[in-house]
Amino acid sequence: MSRSQAVGSKETSQNTHEERLQIQRLQEPTMVVSSSAGSDVVKGLTQTTKSLPPRYFYDDRGSELFEQICELPEYYVTRTETAILQECAGEIAQITGSCELVELGSGSSTKTRILLDAYNQAGYPLHYLPIDVSAGMLESTALQLLAEYPTLKVQALAGTYELALVQLEPTKLPTRMVCFIGSTLGNLNPQECEEFFSQIIDALQVGEYFLLGVDLQKAKHLLEAAYDDRQGVTAAFNLNMLEHLNRLYEGNFDTTQFEHWAFYNETKSQIEMHLRSLRSQTIQLQALNLTVSVDQDETILTEISRKFDLNAIQQELKAKGLVLQKVWTDKNKWFGLILCQLQAH
Repeated sequence: MSRSQAVGSKETSQNTHEERLQIQRLQEPTMVVSSSAGSDVVKGLTQTTKSLPPRYFYDDRGSELFEQICELPEYYVTRTETAILQECAGEIAQITGSCELVELGSGSSTKTRILLDAYNQAGYPLHYLPIDVSAGMLESTALQLLAEYPTLKVQALAGTYELALVQLEPTKLPTRMVCFIGSTLGNLNPQECEEFFSQIIDALQVGEYFLLGVDLQKAKHLLEAAYDDRQGVTAAFNLNMLEHLNRLYEGNFDTTQFEHWAFYNETKSQIEMHLRSLRSQTIQLQALNLTVSVDQDETILTEISRKFDLNAIQQELKAKGLVLQKVWTDKNKWFGLILCQLQAH
């Protein structure tokens, strides 16, 4: 583990930033491949139905592409959740009181600014812990936030949320709220979702809060358009995973020989994103000592995005000891924002 501090372009701002910003790297970006590194890739590509973990979407380029996806006209998720937050952020701040904000998968922190504005308007100190696998995205976003919020303190954690949650230090503010917004919960299958909620509970102290965004079930045509946009940004995002794997594990994926394929699985209430092979080919990842054959038209599953029933997810949270404080939705009931508080068992 190493600790580094971002610096500004001018010496005066540099000193200010050093006082208000820390970026802790939970894993080195150029990590040495060990026996465990890449084991998830090996497992996924050697199964009968091939798959790759969604975490490999998010190198710096992947994070940039996802930010572009969030601006697409077909991608209703971001603008719908943003509108909900604009309506309810003040109420969230009122419910929690003075509160440290921890965000999993923070990206450019666009929606987080709505929460920061609400806490700032209420006169509360601003402490923000963004967590993201892209250290580059964390640094650039943090520097922007420091310029926008003169009293803000940022302690960024570069790594997976699994690593970050177990390393959270006690907050210096009266309470804390862990935010998992943007519908990312849908990327987890039911078993992974169960494990994730357990990790959240372990990371929270009794009385602390969990803010969860969930994409709700809706018409198939709306869902499929959101994950297969006309401009091809989602396709580029999907294919970029292969470039990321090539760099990490000395691979020979040729992105021109795969195509993006997304559809809504109505039985499982989930979008599925695949990469479909345009010809029979042999893939090598030399750093993993892996060689696999991919047939023409064979697909590699890269992501699921489950769509939730609002009542069912509330019951699941309650069963874990995360007691509902308030739920907000848009007028179409396309998206839900759920605020819970951890209760003593």
